[in-house]
Amino acid sequence: MSGLINYVSCGVLWLGLGAKMPDLIRHRRDPFLCALSATLALGAVCFLLGAPPTVGAINRLSGIPNLAAPVTYAAITTYSASSMVLVVYWRGGPNVRRMARCWMTGYAVVVVALAALFALGDAPKERRTDFDTYYSTTPYTTEMIVLYLVAHLIAVIATATATLRWARDVHGWLRAGLLTMAVGTTIGTGYSISKLVAVVAYWCGRDWSALVTQVAPAAAGLGALLFVTGTLIPLAGPRLTAWVLSWRIYVRLRPLEGELDDVLTRRNLRVPRPSWVSPAALLMWRQTSILNALGHLDAAALFDHDVYEDAHEAALLRSANSEQAQAAAWAAVIAAAVRVERSGQRALAPADGDGDGRMLPESPEPAALVHISAALAASGAVMAARITRRGVHDVGYL
Repeated sequence: MSGLINYVSCGVLWLGLGAKMPDLIRHRRDPFLCALSATLALGAVCFLLGAPPTVGAINRLSGIPNLAAPVTYAAITTYSASSMVLVVYWRGGPNVRRMARCWMTGYAVVVVALAALFALGDAPKERRTDFDTYYSTTPYTTEMIVLYLVAHLIAVIATATATLRWARDVHGWLRAGLLTMAVGTTIGTGYSISKLVAVVAYWCGRDWSALVTQVAPAAAGLGALLFVTGTLIPLAGPRLTAWVLSWRIYVRLRPLEGELDDVLTRRNLRVPRPSWVSPAALLMWRQTSILNALGHLDAAALFDHDVYEDAHEAALLRSANSEQAQAAAWAAVIAAAVRVERSGQRALAPADGDGDGRMLPESPEPAALVHISAALAASGAVMAARITRRGVHDVGYL
């Protein structure tokens, strides 16, 4: 398990960064995207540097015992500042740049102080996992450890507070994302708190190194995972909503396409199924096929005005809902037109009496098609009346 949590957390953060990289390339000057990418990258670097195998590699290659400690601490400090800068740029408002500069400047000073304290201190024996407690009583090194932990704690508390305050003013996916980020940063406080507790315990003569080696990495990993998830929720949420909506409409249009299947097959009107199977592509494919069939029936003047009126009147007798009555009427008209088209007979009169044979709009709204499809699926409104059309007896669905 040595370093496994670190490497898994690092991989998750790199995946998040990879998901946002196309947007960053297209909008390189967007401060929010730059802050988001920097936060994800720095978080990944923190976990990578904090893994014991990486710690050993840095120390061995540099020839300086425990050099990995200040390098990792500097990365953690920078990540802490970038998280707050991300929230600042995301929320916007007045003095955004000034606030961001204050955070970056303040934590840049902390990074310089960490390097200076490490240089002044003495840490000759390599400690890959318990450096914080082992050297917690060494002059200058102690100050370095406490400084980076306090800096991290201040940043995550400030980030959690800012996201919670902002979440109270927004709704929807943004609110869900901010709350997730707040939970993540709150859990992230467990990293610095557990290490500070272990350091204080060491000062008191107790060895609580397990807080450093087990609790702190777990808190940091889970906190980073939730924080990254929170930043992606408002970005991916609307896409997920559109995905679900497209799929629901696609499924709900199945009865209408099934009713028109015979026309689509015999007249070769169904467009090729898309190779890229996504809900949006499938919905477009089904809608296009349906509109092709309706266009064919419309052009052949097979939509019967009498069928529409009788079915509409019968539907209104059962329900006062005008929208449902219209959908039931159109379902009856389409069912009758399909039966006529299948029989090979022709309509004797235009459907609307004005000579152009058109009753439906040229491009029916998807919502209208969904209601018609639902009426066909229910079939109650369609079977309510049996209309005898000149030349066609018992239209089946009517």
